[in-house]
Amino acid sequence: MKWYNEAFIKKIPKTDLHVHLDGSLRISTLIELAHEFNITLPSYTESGLKELVFKPSYQNLDEYLAGFSYTCAVMRNREAIERIAFELAMDSFEEGVRYIEVRFAPQLLMTADLDFDEIVKAADRGLRRARTDINAHLDPDEPEFDYGIIICAMRYCNENFSPFYKHFFSVHKFSSQREIIKLASLEAAKATVHLRKETDVQVVGFDIAGSEYGNPADHHTESYQFIHEHFLHKTVHAGEAFGPESIFLAITALHADRIGHGLFMFDESMITNPAIVDKQRYIEDLVNYIADRRITIEVCLSSNLQTVPSLKNISDHSLKSMLENKLSVTFCTDNRLVSSTSVSRELQLALDNFPITNRQLKDILIYGFKRSFYYGSYAKKREYVRKIINYYEKLERELLDRHS
Repeated sequence: MKWYNEAFIKKIPKTDLHVHLDGSLRISTLIELAHEFNITLPSYTESGLKELVFKPSYQNLDEYLAGFSYTCAVMRNREAIERIAFELAMDSFEEGVRYIEVRFAPQLLMTADLDFDEIVKAADRGLRRARTDINAHLDPDEPEFDYGIIICAMRYCNENFSPFYKHFFSVHKFSSQREIIKLASLEAAKATVHLRKETDVQVVGFDIAGSEYGNPADHHTESYQFIHEHFLHKTVHAGEAFGPESIFLAITALHADRIGHGLFMFDESMITNPAIVDKQRYIEDLVNYIADRRITIEVCLSSNLQTVPSLKNISDHSLKSMLENKLSVTFCTDNRLVSSTSVSRELQLALDNFPITNRQLKDILIYGFKRSFYYGSYAKKREYVRKIINYYEKLERELLDRHS
């Protein structure tokens, strides 16, 4: 008999530390905004879009990312961004998520009439409005809903990615593509620091996203050094489409506090550097380093199943090895729309397929709050985490009482 049930999973306080704003629209909102802004979609019905774009599985990560061309197209508008951010927060809270860190790349949304600051401020307005609405109706013992914003730069980009990139490439016509990618990344880093220091927008961290294979993290060293020197948190998409070396670069060259995905952390076959002779030892050292420093892995089970054809069964996911090696992990959606998922569904997948005890689940969920890039002071964060723990333990006692 399972020690948990669906109602308990939904009710317990959860985080979503890896959720892309432009991958988490309500599908009805996407269709409505496409009509409003005259954006061409492959279909204007939910069933049609799920068949043609937001599919159960994909050939690879790049095919998975193709759907973002449609979501980004409807998000080049302040009101649309605010609405999408508001709806994401409300949908998250509806399934028991108390804290989210929403990430996106403003440079994918920028136009001649919409700059970096305006985009992030619009998202912040939507999230802030949702927080106000949610927290006004909570019981006294319930932990509040809160949020942070993570700014993404792109691992790879070209002039076709967005109006901003078209212009950016045109004014750097004597630079190589790699140099332009570095410049765009550094520009995003500087804008992130500006927002953190000069506004009350709840920017909490920096990330690089997009096509990982062939686009190593150390192309972004200068950006991350700038972020590092200004005391912002750092996460990196790594080990999603490449192996242990990608994760190594994330934690050494980019000072990553957390790792997005980390799927191929234990895969010796993906180590390509001929200088690494003892591949098993290399992975052991990498894993021990990550474990010792509590660098948290943002695990996205559904997303990984969709983008990695070789991953036939969820039980083959490297989460098993992560748990065996006592790594700090947190369960995330990645993209609620593109992966047709929720945090509750991700937890259910994990609990149904891996030997996770009630104590382990509690530790994992609490560590999601502890390893969050919380906007407030450390003292405030400790108070918040304590309230989360108290609330979780109350729900846990109620579950045990019902089973006794």
